[in-house]
Amino acid sequence: MKRIAILATNGFEESELKSPKEAMEKEGFTVDIVSLKRGEIKAWADGNWSNTYKVDKTVNEVKAEDYNALVLPGGVINPDLLRREENVLNFVRDFFKMKKPVAAICHAPWTLISAGVVKGRKMTSFNSIKDDLINAGANWVDQEVVVDQGFVTSRNPGDLQAFNSKLIEEIKEGKHEMQHA
Repeated sequence: MKRIAILATNGFEESELKSPKEAMEKEGFTVDIVSLKRGEIKAWADGNWSNTYKVDKTVNEVKAEDYNALVLPGGVINPDLLRREENVLNFVRDFFKMKKPVAAICHAPWTLISAGVVKGRKMTSFNSIKDDLINAGANWVDQEVVVDQGFVTSRNPGDLQAFNSKLIEEIKEGKHEMQHA
């Protein structure tokens, strides 16, 4: 059974957590919302605060070993809060070290920049953080969904269908070893 962590905190873009979570659960995956504190986190939708979601685990209670993949929803507030926490950055880095699938959408790559895992990776994001990613060494492209060795990125909620589909495909494939020609 596949177990997936969705890493988020207050101010996440609601559709970018809800849509992938529902798609993964439909595949039979167990999905945990991992956050900074116990309790609930509040979504952002259409320029306002929205629904609350129950936190399953705190980042201090989990390790990358516990999961098959990591999903990072966007929103402007969420990744900015997450990237300030060293335990979050270590959790993210461990998924990359273990070559497990990681998926990030919209502004979520801000957290990945702070974790130092985007250099040399082909990826996309919300267009306003394109320069941040290029400055961090990423090969930024403007595409609906980009996959680079199990690392899935998309631009915005309009890309969710393609994002979810690639994310599920990568989770089913599992770990990615470097391909040598």
